[in-house]
Amino acid sequence: MAFKRITEEASEYRHLEKMSVEEILININEEDKKVPAAIERSIPQIEALVNAVTDKMLMGGRLFYIGAGTSGRLGIVDASECPPTYGVPPGLVIGIIAGGLKAMTEAIEYAEDDAEQGWKDLQYHYVTDKDVVIGIAASGTTPYVIGALNKCREQGIVTGSISCNPDSPLSAAAEFPIEVVVGPEFVTGSTRMKSGTAQKLVLNMISTTVMIQLGRVEDNKMVNMQLTNEKIVDRGVKMLMERTGMTNYTEAKKLLFTYGSVKKAVDSNK
Repeated sequence: MAFKRITEEASEYRHLEKMSVEEILININEEDKKVPAAIERSIPQIEALVNAVTDKMLMGGRLFYIGAGTSGRLGIVDASECPPTYGVPPGLVIGIIAGGLKAMTEAIEYAEDDAEQGWKDLQYHYVTDKDVVIGIAASGTTPYVIGALNKCREQGIVTGSISCNPDSPLSAAAEFPIEVVVGPEFVTGSTRMKSGTAQKLVLNMISTTVMIQLGRVEDNKMVNMQLTNEKIVDRGVKMLMERTGMTNYTEAKKLLFTYGSVKKAVDSNK
């Protein structure tokens, strides 16, 4: 099947500037409703990649996300949330963006067009065949990401991808491709919208499922979360009281701070 760049096709809506605020919001919402259905069709692809990531991590490997623009930013956000949420080391899930961290807040001209730099950025983190690298690009054509995955494949590194066009070059470069085809954007070509939402949801699914498989969640609780603010401390204390039967909030809080996580505090109380 020939590659079709659906993400660049014209919006199904015309003359957006003539719409009322209510019409704009309703129509954006209608488009957003298409995202979960598109992801549902991709669950078998997501499952295959999650299993591959879990296998590597259980053997001591790491997970890398690599992307450009919105895709790269979403990867960094997901990676940065794993340590506080699940108590894993900061270097276990790593996000890399074309143009470096400066690109998190501003566009870096032509960074995504460098087909060699992605692999160089991965080498900075000493990527090996113990790791998994997931390339993220809504279009599925970003040279920075494709070049990185091609080099990974040459080095025997497991690769996955997340894109929003069918049969894209990025999918061809990945061992475990995920394609979430959400259709044309409300604003033509603005892939920060439905495509970005789809990528964010898939990243949530991947990291959450992997962390559950790694034993970082018990029942439905984040028992390894880092105690980084009062809201989380309060959540942890209540979780600890529920799991141990403790009735004194102050004593439970003291125990939580002594061991640093709900899981360690519970284990100490057995």
